[in-house]
Amino acid sequence: LEPAERAAMISAAALKLGELFEVLQIDYCNDHNTRDTPSRVARMLVDEMLSGRYCEPPGITEFENPYGYDQLIVTGPIDVRSTCAHHLMPIYGHATIGILPAPGGRIIGLSKYDRVVAHFSSRLQIQEELVKQIGDYLVAKTEPRGLAVRISAAHMCKTQRGVRASHRSRMVSTAYWGLLAEDERLKAEFLHECAGLDRAAA
Repeated sequence: LEPAERAAMISAAALKLGELFEVLQIDYCNDHNTRDTPSRVARMLVDEMLSGRYCEPPGITEFENPYGYDQLIVTGPIDVRSTCAHHLMPIYGHATIGILPAPGGRIIGLSKYDRVVAHFSSRLQIQEELVKQIGDYLVAKTEPRGLAVRISAAHMCKTQRGVRASHRSRMVSTAYWGLLAEDERLKAEFLHECAGLDRAAA
């Protein structure tokens, strides 16, 4: 979005949120707690929670791989903050990414993995699609021999409503590409590293 388009979207969304508050009989004009809340929520949605819909994915910074490193790299935990597409409730947890670089290729800056996860998380999501979006983008941009993305997250659409499950309840989803999908030894190595990172973060 261009700046003018973003401002127009925020303004229009604030009006609609005000209409919703009126339907719900919430006074957003006089109540000191909810005064201007529609405008605040509209800015939050456009600039933060759904920003991945309105801007390009982050650029990829590449580095030389002069020694032809071709062994498994695992990075994580990477914070995941997303929003459930079904109930507009937060999803929060962490991602772990495994990369099997091509020996003649290049490697990317470590922080870029965090930025890619943050970008694709910033939209209405289901977790099964999020792991695929992250992995498909990284495969297209870096062309590794193999890649894996694992997300473990709590879903507030399950913990704050409906069954009201324990906040310890998690959903785990994993997707694999290339040799990490084909080689059971590599897949086991990735999952072993994930378990170690989970223990270290606990």
